[in-house]
Amino acid sequence: MNIATGLAVGHTATPDLARQAVAQAMDQAGLDIANSVLLFLTSEFARDPQPALLAAARASNCTRILGCSAAGIFTEQEWVLDSPAAAAMAFGGSLGLAPCNDAGADDLILSMAAPSAINTTWLSEPGMRYGGVSGDATGQGPFKVWCGSKESPTGRCETTIRGARGAVGVSQGIRPISVPREITRLSGYDVLTLAEQPALNILARELPLEVREMERIPLHLIMAGVTFGDTATAVAEGRFHLTPIISTNAEDRSVTLSTRLTRGEKLFWALRQPLAAERDMRLTIDRLQDRLPAAPDFGLLFSCMGRGPYFYGGVDRDLDLVKQRFPGLPLIGFYGNGEIAPLHGASQLFQYSAVLGLFAADV
Repeated sequence: MNIATGLAVGHTATPDLARQAVAQAMDQAGLDIANSVLLFLTSEFARDPQPALLAAARASNCTRILGCSAAGIFTEQEWVLDSPAAAAMAFGGSLGLAPCNDAGADDLILSMAAPSAINTTWLSEPGMRYGGVSGDATGQGPFKVWCGSKESPTGRCETTIRGARGAVGVSQGIRPISVPREITRLSGYDVLTLAEQPALNILARELPLEVREMERIPLHLIMAGVTFGDTATAVAEGRFHLTPIISTNAEDRSVTLSTRLTRGEKLFWALRQPLAAERDMRLTIDRLQDRLPAAPDFGLLFSCMGRGPYFYGGVDRDLDLVKQRFPGLPLIGFYGNGEIAPLHGASQLFQYSAVLGLFAADV
């Protein structure tokens, strides 16, 4: 198979790290000339990625270098956070990254974007987008996106994968602790009532005993899930967006969220838990494998900074689960500030999630 990955880690962000990662991928794939390269660099490269892009182009003997910078990157070899590093996936033969001109409604489009380049108009354009947002947990920092060995002026990069069939899914990995209820009163970002009951009262009542007994309620692990489509099946089918809680307000029994919602939307409370996330990731892998015509030949994984090793206690269980299920599978990805995936016929932006794409080469 003319596809493989390479990973290089160093003490300083030098172009040679990009060269090493690409050269390693080329050697593993048995290539002298690549037709395209997916290249992810850590945020230390973001201020001026061009020297690294040129080094990658020289090492691969091609100019179709696509990717972005991110707070953390990984391949099937290992993940890297807090150190300068480069990860590359080299494509050869019939496999490659191709322009997505005139994309059809059902075409899978690998998409990478800076935080400032995300908007609903772009997400609603034809095609099923998947990928990630180049940024850290705060959305700050000098993050860059590149196409064709050059920095993208729009802050976005899109491509299709030629020569393979793909299946893409998202694992939101939460434990619901309440049923969806209609938002009946709002004030800015404050949810005042759900089904005419104080929002904080419902949240406090639904919290598991082990959480209520804590000295301090871990608000960073409690999420508001906002459903779309048929409410009765939305949670089971994953048709929801997660919104973090900013604060709870004892005076008016309201809950302040990070996103401004609309009266009439349906909201449920959920917990972010490693075991629930791991279980959901297993199910996601199973569903994607069932949708492929054969065993995958390579994979792409895009994970939230809040869903990687920091969430799992120093290991990335999402990455490990893919590696355990498909030993030796070439795999590449990054930790970002938002994940993009198609869900029920539309491209959606997710938070605290992991988006996995598995691909089987055409025969």
